[in-house]
Amino acid sequence: MTTAYDPFGVPGQFGVPGQRRPPQDPLLSLPDHPSGEWATAARPSAPPPRVGHPRPARRDTGPFLASPSGGAPYPVVAEPIEVGRRSRVAPALLALLLLGGAGFMAWRLDRADSRLNDRLAAAQQRESELTQRADRLEKQLAGVFDPEAISSSVLPSVFRVRAGDFTGTAFSVGDAAGEGKANLLTNFHVVESVWKTGGRKVFLERGKEEVSATIVKVDEGEDLALLRANRQIAGLAPAPAAVKPGQQVVVVGAPLGLEDTVTTGVVSAFRAGDGPTLQFDAPINPGNSGGPVVNAADEVIGVATAKARDAEGIGLAVPIKTACETFKVC
Repeated sequence: MTTAYDPFGVPGQFGVPGQRRPPQDPLLSLPDHPSGEWATAARPSAPPPRVGHPRPARRDTGPFLASPSGGAPYPVVAEPIEVGRRSRVAPALLALLLLGGAGFMAWRLDRADSRLNDRLAAAQQRESELTQRADRLEKQLAGVFDPEAISSSVLPSVFRVRAGDFTGTAFSVGDAAGEGKANLLTNFHVVESVWKTGGRKVFLERGKEEVSATIVKVDEGEDLALLRANRQIAGLAPAPAAVKPGQQVVVVGAPLGLEDTVTTGVVSAFRAGDGPTLQFDAPINPGNSGGPVVNAADEVIGVATAKARDAEGIGLAVPIKTACETFKVC
């Protein structure tokens, strides 16, 4: 009997015509059959080629795999398209994730920076407001009564009056005199000698400066006189509020002819009597008559008129309200 090797299961002569190859390789069964046909069979050096056309190998394929059935090896067919797509998608996804994370962190940082800037601006605004308030309070506390500042504000409106042989003080008030003119108040007894002799001309003096003025009206009962100068002079504002005892005051005048003299004191009392009168304790002397009595707000509260003889610290003034109502110039 002819022994033929049929690796692909083609019918051969293995004892039974037409019988397929046994499940196991006959060569591996040699130890179990030391004699007979199986023992004399020799393993071929190489299996015969498979019938038909083998699958052609691709130039870009990898290594070859052996056929499971023992036939000729066939090449492994790679899928470069799918592998390439996966190799490109993964880095792209990673890049997108990194960019998204970076963008989110930048957004969070921008939000935090914006909130920090808002808080910083609010704190700076609050600090500025507190500083301004502290400055205002400091100025108010320090400037409740500042004779130097009051004097600087008032003195340009105050003049020494020369009426014949008599001298006193006059000050500009209000702004009702018209353009290029000024209304001034003084005491009647300061200009009395000129008025009673029919004269109307007096002179306003400060240092080397001299301005002529005219006596417009007088009120002997209130001891007041209204002068008008043909020159613009800044007018002092009358105090609108009622005067109270204890208020600090500055009195400006020309005692004994000494112009631009400043003294300070307080309002001692407000006396009604036959006519409203302010009592104050600031020192005054002859020549202060007709000068302004000014409060801490640079407002005139009265016209200095007289002092008590044989006494200290008792000065009297006509309330500015009385003067304004008498001449209608405030």
